[in-house]
Amino acid sequence: MSLVCTIEKKSFGKVKDGSEASLYEVRGSNGMGFSVSDFGATLVSLWIPGPEEAVSDVILGYDCAAGYENNGGHLGATVGRSANRIAGGRYTLNGKVCQLDQNNGENNLHSGLNYYGKRFWETELLNDGVRFALSSPDGDQGHPGNARITVDYTLTEERGVRLTYHGICDQDTVMNLTNHSYFNLEGAEGKSVLPHQLQVYARQFTPTDGSLIPTGELVSVDGTPMDFNVMKEIGRDIGADYPALKLAGGYDHNYVLDNNGKFALAAVYQAYGRRMEVYTDLPGMQIYTANFLEAEGKNHAAYGKYSGVCFETQYFPNSINVPSFPSPVLKKGESFRSVTEYRFSW
Repeated sequence: MSLVCTIEKKSFGKVKDGSEASLYEVRGSNGMGFSVSDFGATLVSLWIPGPEEAVSDVILGYDCAAGYENNGGHLGATVGRSANRIAGGRYTLNGKVCQLDQNNGENNLHSGLNYYGKRFWETELLNDGVRFALSSPDGDQGHPGNARITVDYTLTEERGVRLTYHGICDQDTVMNLTNHSYFNLEGAEGKSVLPHQLQVYARQFTPTDGSLIPTGELVSVDGTPMDFNVMKEIGRDIGADYPALKLAGGYDHNYVLDNNGKFALAAVYQAYGRRMEVYTDLPGMQIYTANFLEAEGKNHAAYGKYSGVCFETQYFPNSINVPSFPSPVLKKGESFRSVTEYRFSW
């Protein structure tokens, strides 16, 4: 039997300039559902059954658009044109220096202060979800070229939520899109994820300097606290006397996935009778344990350090400046396509 979905549009409140955001609730016949907003192409809620079929929202977030407008932690946001960090806030492409905001010390984080996650996106309803589209003009955030970007959120028959990214540009540019949801399989109340179980299919990670910019090396996780090849508690080694963990205050590192550029299983996360599998075709994934999160979230929940875990599928941080890393350059007139999917069982 094919998956049957219902979609309901609701008001999601206003932002500071008086514009009203919309929320789209998508529910499937497989017991799952999610909600997304045109403000930031944001994943707002993800409902998953659990013990005794009790349904919980398993991502952190806010109750209205105003919360996402003040969203310093990028909860649920679509991030682009280039996710993660770029050293010095600049790169050179085709001989031209592209200067971005230096909004993370001297570096650029998530392409700067004019975030995609704080813009309104065009909306199109699909049979099994929602498509958001954004036109990003030449020079937007400092990146070259007029880009057209879409993000589809769809339910799948495999009990999954699939994120499909497309992009095209009239100049060579950087294209590195991700989603910044904070997952907590115990619920959106923000309890600690440290007792939860995690497995990551990656034999290497990219160590960083003190400002969390990769050094360019690929280092084996074997015998280190970075190793999640065998499932373990997220908190088991998080306080270890290990330079990478001390620099970041926990896990905030890019893992070099074993998928060889193919759509494959990248991570498994388990807690509270629920299992989540992360699939992607991208070469890297940032595991972030909310080391600096401090916010009042859904239903006045207090979100703090270690209250969620992010799985940011991506090209490696600063890859535009490191020739040995997989290239995030989208050539003029070519199409960018990437898929990340979160599958659940209970």
